[in-house]
Amino acid sequence: MNFKVHMIDVKNQLQNYIWLLEHITSSEVIAIDPTEAHLVETYCTEHNLKLSQIWLTHWHKDHIGGVPELLLNHNIPVYGPREELSKIPFITHPLQHQESLSFHELDIHIIAVPGHTLGHIVYFIEELNLVFCGDTLFAMGCGRVFEGTYTQMYHSLNRLAALPPQTQVYCTHEYTLSNAKFALHVEPDNVAIQQRFDDVEVKRMLGQCTLPSNIELELQTNPFLRAENVEKFQYLRELKDQF
Repeated sequence: MNFKVHMIDVKNQLQNYIWLLEHITSSEVIAIDPTEAHLVETYCTEHNLKLSQIWLTHWHKDHIGGVPELLLNHNIPVYGPREELSKIPFITHPLQHQESLSFHELDIHIIAVPGHTLGHIVYFIEELNLVFCGDTLFAMGCGRVFEGTYTQMYHSLNRLAALPPQTQVYCTHEYTLSNAKFALHVEPDNVAIQQRFDDVEVKRMLGQCTLPSNIELELQTNPFLRAENVEKFQYLRELKDQF
């Protein structure tokens, strides 16, 4: 495989990760939701990588904060949601549902997932079996419903749940342990959740990243993907907001 995913731990209060997708032959990388420019620059310098594109999932500051500074040093395209152009004016290539873009030999498919924000998009790469999903789907959880409706978020999660089972899920926050505690609270008899909780707890005690997840595992252990209707989803999401 001529591609590799790198992780930068922002080590901020929100526990953000910046993902870099590298084309190994050329050492070119894409930065996905770069929170802080200096972290991307430092990582690229240390690993001899060349920043060639930026992909954004939505407008929240912890996802776009590093972009203006990166653009001072790099004349590169910025891909992001067309629906959020007014909030992210530095997008050069606006994207919407079912559009695609390319990176070397890869085709990247855009899926709209409104709910967390109205214009949120994700980047699905079938050849690599992965999706960069921002703040819509988390490991054992999902994003808060800030701008959209619970119905929108429910349908957005169902779109992601329909991806191939082995699709690796690269979300943007290390929220897995708190999500696992909630999952265990609402499904105490779910053996898969019990086992995953133990695994996640050990990883976090050791300071390890719990990502990527995959769709199959999420369908077994994520209460929000397991909700059978919008009402159940809304009930769970509101419960989690207070948890």
